[in-house]
Amino acid sequence: MKIKIFLADDHGIVRSGLRYLLEAQPDLTVIGEATSGGDAVRDVLQLGPDVVVLDIAMPELNGIEAARQIHAAAPDIQIIMLSMHATPEYIYQALTAGARGYVLKEAAGSELIEAIRAVYVGQRHLSAKISDEIIDNYLTQHKMSEMVSPLEQLSAREREILQLVAEGKTSNTIANRLFLSVKTIESYRSRLMQKLDLRDLPSLVRFAIQHGVITLE
Repeated sequence: MKIKIFLADDHGIVRSGLRYLLEAQPDLTVIGEATSGGDAVRDVLQLGPDVVVLDIAMPELNGIEAARQIHAAAPDIQIIMLSMHATPEYIYQALTAGARGYVLKEAAGSELIEAIRAVYVGQRHLSAKISDEIIDNYLTQHKMSEMVSPLEQLSAREREILQLVAEGKTSNTIANRLFLSVKTIESYRSRLMQKLDLRDLPSLVRFAIQHGVITLE
């Protein structure tokens, strides 16, 4: 029995490279791909892979939010986050969203294969650079279980709207995408700005970058 894998990354060349790498292994097979977090959630729940590899930096619905939705709906599906970033906030958000693995793109060769095999049997796998340079050092100052991200005070819908606003989408565009009224979107925007104590759009964008909602990739 081969391990069934689903790949989600908005860069076609990255997906093609990963697919070629993974399918060269006798025990791995890629059963689907997606270019956005929303498509990934829909297709993963339909196809039922064993392992999902999610890029964090995807438009409209990022990998972390996609991971939350997948994990909530199908907790037996193992999730690996793929990212250029090794900051504690990104790692914390990924792990609390349900990811069992976190692999840096710079090491996404043989390490991704190791991560897939590890999470498939219920183990956790973090890139060696994270384990050595980030987690060990970070845990000397904080217990990760006690760390509370400001994002946790937002609802799933508010986090989704936060990302869309930070990406520069207008209220009208967001309303059409989410099948809501413009007035409802404006209410959500106002509420999340109050919750996060943000006063303007540049502050919201900075917050979104700092907390892994969007990236500068």
